[in-house]
Amino acid sequence: MSPVDDLTSRPIPAAPDEVEALLGILHRNRRTFGWKTGGLDADAMRRTLGPSTMTLGGLVKHLALVEDHYFTHQLLGRDYPAVWAPMADDEDWEWTSAADDSPEELRRLWLQAVARSEAAVREALADGGLDRRLPICDWTETPNLRRMLVDLIEEYARHTGHADLIRESIDGLTGEDAP
Repeated sequence: MSPVDDLTSRPIPAAPDEVEALLGILHRNRRTFGWKTGGLDADAMRRTLGPSTMTLGGLVKHLALVEDHYFTHQLLGRDYPAVWAPMADDEDWEWTSAADDSPEELRRLWLQAVARSEAAVREALADGGLDRRLPICDWTETPNLRRMLVDLIEEYARHTGHADLIRESIDGLTGEDAP
C-alpha cells in the first residue's frame, strides 16, 4: 500500500461549484500532506531540519488536532475526542509527544481525525451549508463553515510546505501532488 492509498484520489471538476472547489482543494492538500509524511520509519518522523524543532511526526499530530479543533469541536460544538485530553496541560503537547508515537499510530490518528472532519462537514452542509455558523469560537465575529474550510486549506498548504522541505532532506522526495 502506498502512503496515500488511505485517502483516495478525488478529481476536482474543471468547473466546480463552490462546495466542490473547497472540498476538492482541501482533499488534494490532505493527500499531498499524506504523501509527504507517509512511508517513513520512526527516526525519519522525528528528524528536524536546520534550527527548527518541527518534525514530520509533530506535523501529522498537529494537523490531526487542527482537524478535530475546527470541525469536531468548533463546527459541531462537540467535545474533543479523548485522545486530546493530555493537551489540556501542555499547549505544545501534540508537537512534543509525537516523538513517542509510531508512524502507524500517527497516521491512524490523523486519518481518523480527517474522517471525523469529513463527516462533520457533510453534517454541516446538510444543516445550513457553507453559511452555517460555528457554535464554538473564540473570535470577535463568528465565522461560518466556508471560512473554516478556507482556513484549513491554508493550514495544510503551509504545513505541507514544511513537510516538503523536511521530507526532501530525508530521502529526496519532491513534487506537488500525490501520485
